Amino acid sequence: MRLVVGTLVVFACVFGSYSQMGGHLEVLWQPYEFVIILGAAIGAFIIGNVGPVLKATPGMLLTLVKGPKYTQQSYVELLGMQFSLFKLVKQKGLMALEPHIENPSESTLFNAFPTFAANHHAVEFVCDYMRMVTLGVNNVYEIEVLMDEELETHHQEQERLVSAMQALADGTPALGIVAAVLGVIKTMGAIKEPPEVLGHLIGGALVGTFFGVFIAYGFFGPMAQSLKSLFAAESKYYLSLKAGLLAHISGQPPVMSIEFARKSLMSEVRPTFNEVEEATAALPA
Repeated sequence: MRLVVGTLVVFACVFGSYSQMGGHLEVLWQPYEFVIILGAAIGAFIIGNVGPVLKATPGMLLTLVKGPKYTQQSYVELLGMQFSLFKLVKQKGLMALEPHIENPSESTLFNAFPTFAANHHAVEFVCDYMRMVTLGVNNVYEIEVLMDEELETHHQEQERLVSAMQALADGTPALGIVAAVLGVIKTMGAIKEPPEVLGHLIGGALVGTFFGVFIAYGFFGPMAQSLKSLFAAESKYYLSLKAGLLAHISGQPPVMSIEFARKSLMSEVRPTFNEVEEATAALPA
């Protein structure tokens, strides 16, 4: 929704104002200028990024369209999942975890929390570390270091996408100049034409500069910033998991473990203690 609203505002303000001050919109229609700029930008994007980044690009664009992945209810669900998991261990022992962590897709515990269950990376994160615990690894400091390394790797993978989009934004104005220069070269080849023809050709050339700057600062740059914000919000989801798991491994009771997890969330999505208490009290035994 934010992407749609923002796009409408940009187009309305730029082209609406241009039209109202007497500009002719048809002059801005220079398809070959657009092909030069966007085609070169796509080619440069392919040259400048490795295969995994290119493969992840469609998903990156889908992320931008969908907006924030997690709501406050998603975090309430996450805390509820951790509470159920830790309570199961406390009541029935570590071995009770085995069917859930070895076959998470069939786990009745995980599937009771659909947002969490649909997040493959989050499920894998929980299963891997709880499996370590069942195998006897209980040094909370060593586990924390390993968690930090995994989360940093995940962050770097996401940062590559942000950097790729930002590089696209940084380079597009220069590609607009390339299109403008080509338009000027074309104009110089028609220097004997009457002034009205030359004026049209020069106007078309300048559209290249306009379009390059317009899409760079009106779209590609904000898209990079939006991606950065979305990924930062997603990282908090995993940091909450990390905090809860570490508290559990260090011996905290379930209610305190999820309090550690709750306190790591951003204030705008962090449920209150009472909201979490009500949600966990409503969970099946």
